[in-house]
Amino acid sequence: MSTAPWTGHVTPGGPTAVRVLDEVELRKVSVGPMDNNAYLLTCRRDGAQLLVDAAADPDRLLALVREGDASARLDLVVTTHRHRDHVGALASVVAVTGARTAAGADDADAITQATGVPVGQRLHDGDLLVVGHVTLEVVALRGHTPGSVALAYREPEHTHVPGAAPGRVHLLTGDSLFPGGVGRTTTPQDFTSLYDDVVARVFDRFGDETWVYPGHGRDTTLGAERPHLAQWRARGW
Repeated sequence: MSTAPWTGHVTPGGPTAVRVLDEVELRKVSVGPMDNNAYLLTCRRDGAQLLVDAAADPDRLLALVREGDASARLDLVVTTHRHRDHVGALASVVAVTGARTAAGADDADAITQATGVPVGQRLHDGDLLVVGHVTLEVVALRGHTPGSVALAYREPEHTHVPGAAPGRVHLLTGDSLFPGGVGRTTTPQDFTSLYDDVVARVFDRFGDETWVYPGHGRDTTLGAERPHLAQWRARGW
């Protein structure tokens, strides 16, 4: 499968975007009819791998796993939330790779019911996931679904590869945060919950250089979105 430099933009059926950092390689592809993003993180020290959202097209996702490790090693699949367009390939990917599974605690039962795959680890805000020598923090963002989670990876203080930035956070947000606003909600209460979590748990904690990898579409940064927070609050979506 061909690869492309990192721009934050991928297309269905297109090449894998690859971003090489000091500790981790991050790969992004688009799969399925809803242009879902799936992300593969590969530890550069021992080859351990984490897939975020086995959304659709299991053959493409298994090819992605092999791009990171020729033996198709996959240690963990994290599902950011329960919606069907984010779990369509979960059963197939787990069956082939034997990967462990994790999801937000309040979405876990719905994911199991939809896919037949038991969620092995139920995630809560502040939990740490260790994949090889890479550590990610779980950030619960309630509102798009009750158990939606994001994953935050912070680059080390001493970096060497081109384009790296000491201490910069990389945030995989599922459908909770996009360029231009928070994810879709169905009630004013859900919007308030999601908005408040995004402000308190993301914008109030992480710097403007934080890179945001959403569940659909192009990437953004917190710096690009921060000036618009009040507008999001006023419009209610």
